[in-house]
This record gives sequence, C-alpha cells and structure tokens, in this order.
Amino acid sequence: MMAKLETGKAPRVRVSRKRSNESLAGWLFALPWIIGLLLFFAYPLISSIYYSFTDYSILQSGKFIGLANYRELFQDELFWISIYNTIYFAVLFVPLSIIFGVALAMVLNMRVRGMAVYRTIFFLPTLVPHVALAILWIWLLNPQFGLVNAVLDWFGIQGPPWLGSTFWSKPALILMSLWGIGQAVIIYLAGLSDISQEYYEAAEVDGASFLQKTFYITLPLLTPVIFFNLVMGFIGAFQQFTLPYTMTQGSGSPADSLTFYVMYLYDNAFSYFRMGYASAMAWILFVIIMALTAIVFWSSKRWVHYQGD
Repeated sequence: MMAKLETGKAPRVRVSRKRSNESLAGWLFALPWIIGLLLFFAYPLISSIYYSFTDYSILQSGKFIGLANYRELFQDELFWISIYNTIYFAVLFVPLSIIFGVALAMVLNMRVRGMAVYRTIFFLPTLVPHVALAILWIWLLNPQFGLVNAVLDWFGIQGPPWLGSTFWSKPALILMSLWGIGQAVIIYLAGLSDISQEYYEAAEVDGASFLQKTFYITLPLLTPVIFFNLVMGFIGAFQQFTLPYTMTQGSGSPADSLTFYVMYLYDNAFSYFRMGYASAMAWILFVIIMALTAIVFWSSKRWVHYQGD
C-alpha cells in the first residue's frame, strides 16, 4: 500500500517542478521589461510627484516647499495663456479632425478603381516628420510668397498674415495639423469595413437615401471608432509640442499666441532648470487629461453604439 502511495507522488513532483521551471523562465524573459518599467517609468513617475513639492533643479538638490509651486502656477500669467492656447487648439482641432477624417474615410471607402493609390496618397503626410512638416508649412503660409495665399489670391481673396498674426496663428496651426489626419482615416476605414453590408441592403429595400443610410447606419455604427479617436485626439492635442516649437523656435511668437502648455513646461524644465515647477505643471496636465477622458467615457454611454447591442 505504501509503495503505491509513493509511486503516486512522483508524477506530481515532476509536474510541480516543470511548472516552477516554466514560471521561472517566464519571469526571466519578462525581467528586462520589468526592470525598464521600474527604472524608466515607475521611478520617474514617483519622483515627479515628490519634486512637484520642491524647489529642485538639475544643478542642485531639491528643497521641500510644499504647495508653493502650485500656488505660483495659478498666479503665473503665462501659465494661463498656455492653457488658453492649448484648449483653443483642442476644442477646434479635435472635432474638425473627426469631421474631416470620417468624411474622407467614407470617400476612400467607395469601390472605385485605383482607390488603393488614393488611400496611399492621403496616408503619406503622416510619414513626414513633424519638424520637416513645420518647416514646409512655414513656407506654404508665408504671407508674401506662400502657396496658400497665392491660391487665395487667384480667387480675389487677400490672404491673412497667418503666423505673423495673433488672431491667425492658431488657426494656421490647426490647418497644418489637419493635413496629417491620415492615420485616423485608416482607423475609420477599418471601422467602416467592419459594418455589415446587410444593414445597407435592408435600408435600400426600404428606399433609404444616401444621407439616411449615413446618419442612421454608418455614423451610429462608427461611433466606437469615433469614441477612440476622440479620446486619443484630446490627449494628443493637450500634448501639442513639436509643430509650434519648431515654427516659433521655442518663442511661442507672435505675443505668446503659440505658447502651448507642454512648450511652457519644457522651457521651465530644460531652459530655466525649474524641475519642481515643471513637475507641478506635468501633474496638473495629468489631472486635466484624466478629467476630460472621464467625461468622454461618461458621455459615451449615451452616444456610442455597438453592433449587436
């Protein structure tokens, strides 16, 4: 009887050792990623929370000052200007990018000969580095010999000074940002291809027009993709940096009309070496983005529709 029990334990021991070896191998393979996560994400994240309460620069150790950085921020005029510029850009760019992105995706979703070529053409601008894109648009928006004002002049319209005007500088940035919506268009195309043709066939039987099919079938069933791009669009808009920084060489001119939040954060951190002040700005930005994301998620219950619901 004892021999039978002892022989019954041996397979269990081997299985247990095999599982422990597999678990150890899994941890070893994941170890480089875990170390990278702790060193390059978790540690800087936790450190920035502490530094936001200190008067810290790269050149000297931090001195704990409590909420002084946050109090100073709310009294900083340029801080509020950067928030206004960023919100202005986000409120206009994100809805426009959704409208033009969906419309362009619907056009590119038509079954027309050579459509793959057109899709490639509209996607190519997203492959251009933002620095090169900014330099290109500086030339295009030049008020004297730029192509945009030259086209407007053909129609008898006097082009604005664009980047030389505090009124037109942000619309100019929105215009050049819309030029690179090809990546969002690809996502919309994937969403359109996921809509079953049976819905359209049933609507055609009922005599539905193109607009009726668009507003009662396409757009409602595309709302999950619109919801995704809305969230990502707001996150990207509040982190706008490369285009305005390259166009203005970091000055935010004219008259700080292109000084965006992340630009001012960058200047405080790496130009003025006020790391504690910049860390406080980073956490305020985090709270703003999280609040906006929570609002969008809360509202999605009322307007996002999934197939099968």
